[in-house]
Amino acid sequence: MAIDLDELVAVGRAAVVTMELQRGVVGDLSSFPALADAVRQGQVVEHAARLVGAARRAAVPVVHCTAGFRADRLGSKASAPLITAMLRRPEHLLEGTPAVELVPELGPEDGDLVSHRRHGVSPFVGTSLDATLRSLGVETVVAAGVSLNLGIIGLAVEAVNFGYHVVVATDAVAGIPPDYAQAVLEHTLALVATLADVDRITAAWVV
Repeated sequence: MAIDLDELVAVGRAAVVTMELQRGVVGDLSSFPALADAVRQGQVVEHAARLVGAARRAAVPVVHCTAGFRADRLGSKASAPLITAMLRRPEHLLEGTPAVELVPELGPEDGDLVSHRRHGVSPFVGTSLDATLRSLGVETVVAAGVSLNLGIIGLAVEAVNFGYHVVVATDAVAGIPPDYAQAVLEHTLALVATLADVDRITAAWVV
């Protein structure tokens, strides 16, 4: 039986998990101009900021998943064409630089948690994310960020494989080109996640 959205995202059950909403990915230092443009056009950062703001006010945990590389590339393997291309650029998402920081609209604020990785293309395997969510009693992941081409798909599939429910905040995610991103939402993510916009999700947290 399907679970109602309000129940899925209820306080005490859900956490907001943002994916790579970093200055060097979608912000002022982006190395992905087409993706950054899609994020701007869709006001994804603004919607994500509303989502995490409402979560904080409702005492719903917020976890930011970030990615970056050491200067010596230790801990990062060129195991996919995308990663190979990124590792060839010595300045790309270099840890300790502003590019790895969250976009300022998202914080982080003091109560937020951050799960950082140096490997792969999705946030669960080989990171502290699953242990962090379980320690908080989380059953539902509310996903926001980038991209619908890869990262959000990986987040959603991995979360389901780990036993979580997933809700994708449809106006707080982006991919390229836009028509493909919409197709991913409708024909891939809808199979593993509940789709809802930020207004609908945050309405469940208003007392």
